[in-house]
Amino acid sequence: MNNRLPPAWSKHLKPGPAPKAKVPILKPIVKQGNAQSRAQADDALLKQAYIHQQAKRLDEAQDLCLRVLARTPNHPLALYILGTVCLGYDDEAALRYFARAVGEEPENPYYHLSLGDAYLKVSEYTPAIKHMQYALELQPGLVEALCALGRAYTQFDKPDMALPLYERALKIKRDHPKVRTGLASALSSLGRMDEAAVYLKEAIERRTEIPTAYNDLVQTKKFTEEPEELQSILRELGNPKLDADGAHKLHHAAGKVLNDLRRYEDAFDHFNKAKLASGYKFDIDLHRRWIDSLIETFTPDFFAARAGYGNPSEVPVFVVGMPRSGTTLTEQICASHPDVHGAGELAKLRRVANAIGLKSSSAGDLNRPIRSITEDLSRTLAEEHLSYLRERAPAALRVVDKMPHNFEMIGLIGLLFPNARIIHCRRDAIDNCVSCFVLNFSEGHSYNTDLKTLGLYYREYDRLMRHWNEVFPGLIFENRYETLVEDQEAQSRRLIEYLGLPWDDACLRFFDRDGSVNTPSRWQVRQPIYKSSVKRWKNYENEIQPLIQSLGDLAEI
Repeated sequence: MNNRLPPAWSKHLKPGPAPKAKVPILKPIVKQGNAQSRAQADDALLKQAYIHQQAKRLDEAQDLCLRVLARTPNHPLALYILGTVCLGYDDEAALRYFARAVGEEPENPYYHLSLGDAYLKVSEYTPAIKHMQYALELQPGLVEALCALGRAYTQFDKPDMALPLYERALKIKRDHPKVRTGLASALSSLGRMDEAAVYLKEAIERRTEIPTAYNDLVQTKKFTEEPEELQSILRELGNPKLDADGAHKLHHAAGKVLNDLRRYEDAFDHFNKAKLASGYKFDIDLHRRWIDSLIETFTPDFFAARAGYGNPSEVPVFVVGMPRSGTTLTEQICASHPDVHGAGELAKLRRVANAIGLKSSSAGDLNRPIRSITEDLSRTLAEEHLSYLRERAPAALRVVDKMPHNFEMIGLIGLLFPNARIIHCRRDAIDNCVSCFVLNFSEGHSYNTDLKTLGLYYREYDRLMRHWNEVFPGLIFENRYETLVEDQEAQSRRLIEYLGLPWDDACLRFFDRDGSVNTPSRWQVRQPIYKSSVKRWKNYENEIQPLIQSLGDLAEI
């Protein structure tokens, strides 16, 4: 859940001290027809909602906003607060609430900014940018909007357009917490790691966004000797005012540096502490039922009965697999070809799945949502998706979406794009899982919070991919990471041949290509291929026994 404080609240609300009771004591509703008294009562409820939101009591905040809307439909601030409460765990609902708030109060820059932020969450970059730009038209010096627009351009593979926005924000408010880290992110996306490090060090010196700045700083290079930042990170971890999110980031930062220095036992201790600090939980039984449902629903007979569905376009290319299996490297090799555009990790396909009810959170009978996809609807959805891809690269013959977890969506891909290329990146199971465990992933990857669950999750991924290979025999290209690093040219040629394109030598120098990279691999893919990640897990053999046991026969020891 997102717990940010929307800047618009402070404009409208002046909260007093938080109520002592866990459940707010609400005054009786005023007499019907007294508009002024009703408005005052609405304000009182929204002030309480604000207090609950700040205390992370999001259910209570939501209930109070809904009470206001029941009495005063389309109250813009109530809609706005609801959108903020939803943002991060139900982004579609957040979009609807923010859009209604904008409709009620179209000249409020904060409402446009938050609507743009919600669009950004679902990878709808064009409307996100439009609303953020309009927020800046309404209030040109709004630093939050400058930073948000910079972040949107960075994620939209246009970090060069983000740089002047952050520089402008820096002149307006030098110590705004998001300016230097945002500027560093844009520079890192462009491969300008040394410049990014300068701004991150400035953020640390100015005591702004300390955990984020350290976490990003240690990703800008590989350490061969102990940097002074390591002791600083360890001191920050001793700060009694440090919250759980800060501890999560700082432990990951310390672990990364120690791993680089080959102090593996100390590094793994920090990675374990980072996972504990995150507080993330994952229901592996629910996930297993979701995989069962996908396997039971998407069968060869299912697709035989739907021949002719979707769009025959060969433009879409989906690179799938576990995170840290080589998906970014694979995309970079493909995108080095002049006829290929690498679009990064797109949320579009998952958004379509959620809209039709194909959700992992409802791991039951999927027949009903799947039956809703008629032949006409499949063509409509496919054409809309193609328009989304064309927006990024109108002339490209292939557009690569490298969202790894689209391995769960291959059934939907088969319905919409029967001629799409699907590249499955596979890596040594233990190496793959260890590489996941040592990274600071978001709550969406909560299967990554303990070694046993991570191994069981990997087994479910493997089970599902085996199913897709049975349903689509010979259609999915398996790109083995170890094969790629052992013979880069031969495997790269196979990849380009699979895409149906003529060979181009530029694909061998993927690390020289222009363009941005916004994944945790952005430092590695700027380097020529190296083999040091193969069997890396042996550095942690004593620490990862729970993982090896849960992987079972998939663990190649």
